[in-house]
Amino acid sequence: MHLPDGLLSTPVWLACDVLAAGALYAATRNSQRHFEEKTVPLTGIMCAFVFAAQMINFPVAGGTSGHLLGGVLAAVFLGPWLGCLVISLVLIVQCFLFQDGGVAVLGANILNMAVIGTGLGYLVFALGKNVWPTRQGYLASVALGSWLSVMASAAACAFEIGISGTYPTGLTLKAMLSVHALIGIGEAVITGFIVTTMLVLRSDLVTTYPAELKS
Repeated sequence: MHLPDGLLSTPVWLACDVLAAGALYAATRNSQRHFEEKTVPLTGIMCAFVFAAQMINFPVAGGTSGHLLGGVLAAVFLGPWLGCLVISLVLIVQCFLFQDGGVAVLGANILNMAVIGTGLGYLVFALGKNVWPTRQGYLASVALGSWLSVMASAAACAFEIGISGTYPTGLTLKAMLSVHALIGIGEAVITGFIVTTMLVLRSDLVTTYPAELKS
């Protein structure tokens, strides 16, 4: 899902860069308003974990593979704004140090995975846990939000490729979503497992877990 340079047209990647910059500015301002001293080490740990986890690929089908996106995972622990910044930082490091994703399209990659994926995934998670206010509902919402975050990111990527005229939108969308539907299942399983484990060991670190369920 990491777009390389040359796949998007100049107007498209420029527009994505502008949108990503605006989203990161908003995320930074909102994170500063709700930032607490105890959040600092958790943010660093989450950045390191997501970065390391994205280096590990798991097989999907037909010779393809996927890896953890981590947007909803970060948002569940830190909230959506910091979650967006965590994934953005990981993508920036991957781009400049490991050439994973192009420099010109870095804004598109941030927009797709850090902004759209994390944002929509967290929105579904937040709605789900409010509709089903139990431990089971919370974990189900984590899994659903994680799966949707991958699908939303893949769809945004496909539309950008289609708008650029590189490949037909319908064909790209079908190819991207069919593979990432499976990758999303892996995302949901991994994220659900980590959150479940932390609820057992250190539920106080899962800031989005309702206080009334901790007793």
